[in-house]
Amino acid sequence: MAHDEWLFTGPGTYLPHKNVEVVETIRASIISPNQALRLRALKACKDQGGKERVCGEEWLINKTGAYLPGAYEQVVGFISAYVLTENIALHLEALQSYKDRFGVDRKSGEQWLITIKDSEAFIPDVHENVLQVVNISTLTNRQYCVILDPTGEDGRNKLGQRKLIKGEKSFFLQPGERLEAGIQDVHILGEDEAIIIKAVLAFKDNGEDRAPGNLWMIRGPCEFIPSVEMEIIDRRKAMPLDENEGIYVRDIKTGKVRAVVGQTYVLNQDEELWDKPLPEQIEKLLSAEVDPVADRTARAHNKEAKARLKHKVVSYRVPHNAAAQIYDYKAKRARVVFGPDLVMLAPDEHFTQLSLSGGKPKRPNCIRSLCLLLGPDFMTDIITVETSDHARLALQLSYNWHFEHSNDSADHASALFAVPDFVGDACKALASRIRGAVAAVPFDDFHRNSARIIRTSVFGLDENMKVKDHFKFAANRLVITNVDIQSVEPVDQRTRDSLQKSVQLAIEITTNSQEATARHEAERLEQQAKGKLERQKIHDEAEAEKARTELLKLQSLSAAVESTGQATAEAQSRAESLKIEGQAAVEQAQLKAEAQNIEAENELKRINDARKGELDYIGSTNSLEIQKALKMSEIETGKFQNMVGTLGPENIAKIATSGHDNQLAMLKALGLQSTLITDGSTLSTSSTLLKVLLVLSTPLSKLRKLVFGKKTGDLFQAVNKRFYLAHLTY
Repeated sequence: MAHDEWLFTGPGTYLPHKNVEVVETIRASIISPNQALRLRALKACKDQGGKERVCGEEWLINKTGAYLPGAYEQVVGFISAYVLTENIALHLEALQSYKDRFGVDRKSGEQWLITIKDSEAFIPDVHENVLQVVNISTLTNRQYCVILDPTGEDGRNKLGQRKLIKGEKSFFLQPGERLEAGIQDVHILGEDEAIIIKAVLAFKDNGEDRAPGNLWMIRGPCEFIPSVEMEIIDRRKAMPLDENEGIYVRDIKTGKVRAVVGQTYVLNQDEELWDKPLPEQIEKLLSAEVDPVADRTARAHNKEAKARLKHKVVSYRVPHNAAAQIYDYKAKRARVVFGPDLVMLAPDEHFTQLSLSGGKPKRPNCIRSLCLLLGPDFMTDIITVETSDHARLALQLSYNWHFEHSNDSADHASALFAVPDFVGDACKALASRIRGAVAAVPFDDFHRNSARIIRTSVFGLDENMKVKDHFKFAANRLVITNVDIQSVEPVDQRTRDSLQKSVQLAIEITTNSQEATARHEAERLEQQAKGKLERQKIHDEAEAEKARTELLKLQSLSAAVESTGQATAEAQSRAESLKIEGQAAVEQAQLKAEAQNIEAENELKRINDARKGELDYIGSTNSLEIQKALKMSEIETGKFQNMVGTLGPENIAKIATSGHDNQLAMLKALGLQSTLITDGSTLSTSSTLLKVLLVLSTPLSKLRKLVFGKKTGDLFQAVNKRFYLAHLTY
């Protein structure tokens, strides 16, 4: 029919009819291994396999070789196969409902995996879409993972569920599955580690029922893999604490806070670290690391403060000769710690901050500190006073002070902190007393007696109208022991001029007095020097006369010595000559004695060597004689043993007892039972034989000792003794 299309396949020669038009020449498509040809039907037709195809339908031809498409078949393209290994899988999705090549019904949109177990090389069908290539997930024996929405036995995802997989294992994630937090390592807990676990589902844990929301802790050392019914809330490590370190721990159930000090501690599931709040100023004082003793005069600390770990126990080192007050707001009581000591605050305790006056003159709130220095120390203040004649003066005073206290008395300790600003309070009180005393005297009296007036006003007078040595504040037991007037300066110009004139006049008077005194002293010293000079002249003349007398005595003695010197020299020379001759004779005698000793020693040595050689020769000769005797005795002994061995012990015994046996047989024949007849010789022969046997039975080592011993008769005594015993036995 018109517009029909068909295919003429070769080999052959085609001559087109006049009513036929050649549309195109189609060449066969070559299909390689692991490859498929995708075709689409242009209109309803039958494929080469005889299967009906509808318009637009697509299918695959995966037979290896040449394929010539039909007239109504369109080649869409070639599809290469995916080569699957043990580590690779294909994630497929069904584009429409159909039955796949494995005979499984697939719904539109359904997803599944193809692994090497299904096919080594996979060519996706026209109704299948390859979403991705899935790599295998591998777990070692130290790893685990949790799969969300795992696939059940029916191949469907169990939404909202979780599945735990422990290593060592390899698997593919099925469509719809995903890993929670990826592949995780097994939790290895050391001896100082623990983890907090929370139950998310009800289950039994080693026979113990766990309800959702329950918390518990697992301590190391161990390996832990959480199941799907639980989750890890926190991992905690033991905190080693020195005896001077601690942490604040809060119980999340009861809210109670406590301090843990001086131990290695691990927070359990019901505890957490608690941050202790402190006022900002106390935080600065603790973190500034300022020495309260060395830096007590500093008014501003510019050091950069270090951040404090608020969960650590607040500690403060109270220096020597200082005190710190700590108030417990829970127990509502205060305690005082005397240094040197370490203060560690409980959860409800806080420091009592001291805000002291400072500067000159004193201004409040200049010095802030956590400890109170107990002194002795000093404080300096500038006050303005006015005399009775209205002269205004500025006094710079320094007070020496200390606190009178006892470490064992609680009343004394609490009284130390009774006055918040003891510096300002003491300076105001002392300034008031000084102003009152100065106001009652004129300027001239105060200028001459300023120290007495000020000390009297501060310390007061005792019963004997003498100035006391200290002044004590009863409220806080502060004791003032001394007042030092460092400077006195007038405030107004008129008073300053008057004071300057009086000072100049006093200086002039003092200068004139000193000049007169110096002149009088110079005249007195001049008269004393003249008197000393005259006395020295008289003394020198007397000494010269004494020296002249000594000279005359020495001259006379020299003349006498000169006359007797020659005789003395001759006598001394003769004595020396005789002394030398005597010493030479003594040395000659000593040398002769030493020569005789040497000759005697040599002669004695020669005699000893000769005697030693003679003794060695005699010993060698005796040794040879002894060896000769031993050899001869061994030869004789061997000869006798051979003779005895030749005869035999039975024959020797028969020879020895032959006479007695004959007599015994004769007596038996006569019928006698207890008669002994002997001639003496037989007994002697048997006795001699027994002695020989006893000698032979004696060991050779013992025989040598008896033969060559100090007593040669020991051998015969031993033989006779053994013979006597053998004779009795016989």
